[in-house]
Amino acid sequence: MLRVDVFKRLGEVAIEAAFESKGSVTGLFGTSGAGKTSLVNMIAGLLRPDRGSVSINGDVMDDTAKGIHVPPHRRHIGYVFQDARLFPHISVRSNIDYGRRMNGLAHDPGAERHVVDLLGIEALLDRRSGGLSGGERQRVAIARALLAKPKLLLLDEPLGSLDAERKAEILPYLVKLRDEAGVPMVYVSHDVGELRVLASHVVVLKRGRVAATGGPEILA
Repeated sequence: MLRVDVFKRLGEVAIEAAFESKGSVTGLFGTSGAGKTSLVNMIAGLLRPDRGSVSINGDVMDDTAKGIHVPPHRRHIGYVFQDARLFPHISVRSNIDYGRRMNGLAHDPGAERHVVDLLGIEALLDRRSGGLSGGERQRVAIARALLAKPKLLLLDEPLGSLDAERKAEILPYLVKLRDEAGVPMVYVSHDVGELRVLASHVVVLKRGRVAATGGPEILA
């Protein structure tokens, strides 16, 4: 269960959003400037709310009334950005192992094999990430996040920089991730088609506020 009830002023813009979701994929939908990334950054702990609270499965991440703010590295949240943010000079194998090592987790060959198979990156492991296509980079970034064993996975416009062909390539992997990984996700997009395919619950943002919540059918 993800519960969010936050307020944050950013210059002339105010983010004021409250929602809860039990779904496997919570879609955050809105046009550019609606506040989607700012809201996700508050869930991740990268941005502190001026007031309000964030909790995941009952674990409080933020509660301004009680002075609680869990720093990002202690939230056990995986974050996949639009630009993947891989290290181009090292191999895919080393890239996907980075999150595990940074979190001080023991190497788990079984989990690694499952994630590699889930995302279809076996043939990429010994390649340097700088030579990968956009879709391949995003699959590697998701693998890296999953191997850090997050309690929640945030994906901020992961297909936003890809052309239609690359989007069609990676979308089936995201569906497989939803159905098999067992990690709840928050998926940010301004693409109705993506959210209709992936999301179990949708939050529509307009000008920093929640305009509607419900199943994917609210995007019709």
